[in-house]
Amino acid sequence: MKRVLIICYYWPPAGGPGVQRWLKFVKYFRDFGVTPIVFAPAGAYYPLQDDSLVAEIPRGVEVIRFPVKEPYRFAKWISGKKTKTISSGIISERNPSILEKLMLYVRGNLFIPDARVGMVKPALEFLHDYLSQTTIDTIITTGPPHSMHLIGLSLRKELEIPWIADFRDPWTTIHYHRSLNLTRSSEKKHKALEKEVLNTADVIVVTSPNTKKEFAAITNKPISVITNGYDVPELLSETTTAGGEIRRIPDPKFTIVHIGSLLSHRNPIVLWKVLSELIESHPKFADNCLIKLVGATGKDVIMSLFEFGLEHYFEDSGYVSHSEAMQLQRNAQILLLVEIDRSETKAIIPGKLFEYLYARRPIIALGPAGSDIEGIIDETRSGRFFNYSEKEQLKEQLLEYFDDYLNDNLNVASENIEKYSRRELTKKMAEIVNNV
Repeated sequence: MKRVLIICYYWPPAGGPGVQRWLKFVKYFRDFGVTPIVFAPAGAYYPLQDDSLVAEIPRGVEVIRFPVKEPYRFAKWISGKKTKTISSGIISERNPSILEKLMLYVRGNLFIPDARVGMVKPALEFLHDYLSQTTIDTIITTGPPHSMHLIGLSLRKELEIPWIADFRDPWTTIHYHRSLNLTRSSEKKHKALEKEVLNTADVIVVTSPNTKKEFAAITNKPISVITNGYDVPELLSETTTAGGEIRRIPDPKFTIVHIGSLLSHRNPIVLWKVLSELIESHPKFADNCLIKLVGATGKDVIMSLFEFGLEHYFEDSGYVSHSEAMQLQRNAQILLLVEIDRSETKAIIPGKLFEYLYARRPIIALGPAGSDIEGIIDETRSGRFFNYSEKEQLKEQLLEYFDDYLNDNLNVASENIEKYSRRELTKKMAEIVNNV
C-alpha cells in the first residue's frame, strides 16, 4: 500500500463543494492500494459548515489537525458580514462599498497567493519533523487555497518526495482574480508562483480539459484531467431505495432548482427575463412556476428577481446539509446550473453538475461558449446547455419541459454517467499515485 500525505484546507466540518473531492478520494483510496493520511487545519475559518460530513470520514484514516491562525477571524472584528461574503466569493458588482474595496485590496495584495498563506511556514516546520519519523511515498496538495501548493513546493524541493498538485480550480485565470484589485507587482508574484508550482510538481491534476490546456502552455509536466463526481448514499433510510438510490418525492410545482452558491457574478439575467415573460403570457405557467435557490445567494441576484417581478415565484432556502441537497435535487422538476458569462470560466465545471447527473432530472445550464460543461451535458444526454445570447432557444426549451410536466412526463434518459462516480474517479487517481 502506497502511503500518501494529502495536504488540504477544506476538510469536515467544512461545507460546500471544496471539501467533497478529497473526502471522497480518501473514502475509496484503500480499495485501490493507497493509504491516505490527511493534513488539515484545526480552527479554520470555514464560511460554510456541514457537520454531517464529519460522519463520512472513513474509520481508521489518520487525520492530522494542525492549529492555524486565520486572518478572516480577525477581519470579522471589522465586518463579520463582509468577511463571510468575501471569503465565500460573494463579491458585489453593483456599487461595492469602500470597506469592501479595501478588504479586497488587502486580501489580494498583502496575502499572496491567498489569505491562508500564513499557514505555510508553521505547517512546513511541523511536517519536516513528522516526515522524519514516518514513511510517506507521495505528497498531494489540493487548492484553492493555492497556499497548500506552496507547502508541497517546499517539501518537494527540500525532501525530494514525489508530489502531485491537484487544482480544483485554475489559479491566475479564475474569474474572481480580477476582483482582487491587484497591483502590477502582485499580479507578477501570482504568476511566478503559479509557474514554479506547475514546473516543480511531478504530476498535475486538474478538473477540466480547458484548465489542462491553459496549464500546458506553462509547463511540460504531465497533466491529467480527473473531474469531480457524484457519490451514492451509503445509508439506507426511508428516503432511499434498496439499491441505495435516493427515493424521489416529486415537487408538486414546476420547480427550477439551483443547488449551491449563486453569487452576484453568476446572476442569470436572461433566465429571469425569460421566466418573467412566460409568467406574464402563460397563466398555467404562472400558477405552477417556482424557483428554488438552495445555498448562499448574492444580494444582486435577489434584487434582479424583484426587478423582473419574480418576488412571489422564488424561495431562498439558504445553505442546507449535503444529504438534504441531494434529496432536493432528486425532487426537482428542473435542475439549474449557472456559470459566469466570461471566457475564463470555460474551464470551470461546478461539482454540482455531477450530482445533478446522479439525480437524473433534466438540466438547464447557462455558460460561456466553449464551456467544458456543454461537452458533459451533451455526452450524457442529461439536459440542455445555452449561451447567454440564446434567449429564445432557452424559452422554447422551458416551454417544452413545462408541457412534459403538465403531462406527467418530465424525465431525462441520461447515459454514460457511471464513469463520474467517485469510486471510478478514485481508481483513476490511485493509478496516478501508484505510477508517480
